[in-house]
Amino acid sequence: MTTPKGKAPAPTKTQGAHGEQLSFLPPAPFCPTWPKRGTLADRALGMLMDGRLIDHPEFENSTQSWRLGAVIFTLRTLGWPVETIEVPSPTEHSPDRVIALYRLDGKYTAQALAQNGGAY
Repeated sequence: MTTPKGKAPAPTKTQGAHGEQLSFLPPAPFCPTWPKRGTLADRALGMLMDGRLIDHPEFENSTQSWRLGAVIFTLRTLGWPVETIEVPSPTEHSPDRVIALYRLDGKYTAQALAQNGGAY
């Protein structure tokens, strides 16, 4: 297929809207591991399962820990599909500054509670 110079080819019907690869395999089942009770990961997961958006200042105020990024990494490693929402937050000294908000879709909270007998 030829395209005008500097232009990407239009997506084909099998390629999808954003060029992602289609799969004929079903998605992996949602089966996360629960973090150890009382850990920072456990506390963050509780906040996320309450439907809260977590940012660094809120997490630090709640836990006295500034390690939110590491905690989110741990939760993702355990199979929790935590989403990142990047929000522009420019300052005088950092006009390109972006902060992260983290969230967990409510469907995952419902599935996890159902798999765990409704308990957290």
